[in-house]
Amino acid sequence: MLRTEMKIASLRQAAESSPEYAAITPLFIAVYEYVQGREDMTGISIDLSGVKPAERTASGFPLISPAELSIDREALIAFLLGVVPVLKQQCKDGEADLEKIVQALSSGEVDPLPLLLAILERRRGPLDETAARFDISPPLLEYIFEIPLKTALELYASTVPPDSFPEWQENICPVCGSRPGMAELAGDEGRRQLSCSACYYSWTFKRMKCQSCGNEDADKLSYFTAGDGATRVDTCRACSRYIKTRDSRKGARDLPLEVEDLLTIHLDLLASREGFERGK
Repeated sequence: MLRTEMKIASLRQAAESSPEYAAITPLFIAVYEYVQGREDMTGISIDLSGVKPAERTASGFPLISPAELSIDREALIAFLLGVVPVLKQQCKDGEADLEKIVQALSSGEVDPLPLLLAILERRRGPLDETAARFDISPPLLEYIFEIPLKTALELYASTVPPDSFPEWQENICPVCGSRPGMAELAGDEGRRQLSCSACYYSWTFKRMKCQSCGNEDADKLSYFTAGDGATRVDTCRACSRYIKTRDSRKGARDLPLEVEDLLTIHLDLLASREGFERGK
């Protein structure tokens, strides 16, 4: 997949150009290197043969619902067990938890499908319960299962043409229903596009509107920048949420937004200090 190659190349370039990036990029480079060439080997499949896309999206529902998600358990577990050694090499502090995950997957004590559906539907319960059951860090458990899920969703989304949903006005992805991870101002007119946090599909969204709560009161919408970069932080005082927004007219338009997200962690820290939370 070309996008995986772009992510690896972009992260390597960032690590070479800046010492602070060199500290955070190795993990993500290693994960993407594992994914590269295995995008269709996650064991997760999406079947929309019985779906009428226009009717579904016209009603405000994304193309993919949990019913369209199915797994080949053996293939998925093989993919996950391949991820673990990569993470062990990069995350020495989590080695004990990773070994517990290996044992749980190998023994069949964990059913992957409910966890994947919980991530897709943004339900914490199944993840927290499974993490507590095996005494595993919940964020680590979620991250591991996100890798094959996002890979499968991105693979499907790559087949959906841009601007396939001109009437879509929702603040969730029209393809998979996930929340936006970042926004971008694109084209000479600075059209605002939201980028999905899971499948990375982009869709047009009203510029002066909060992507989290729908607030359109301009007095409560603002933004701040840090340095001369192309990415800023858009904030909403109505819900205290924020989203990072790249103005592609200022450059970096060829950099995948999910990589830009990783390379602008300092903006997340600044937003948090100002009392804003990331919209999810």
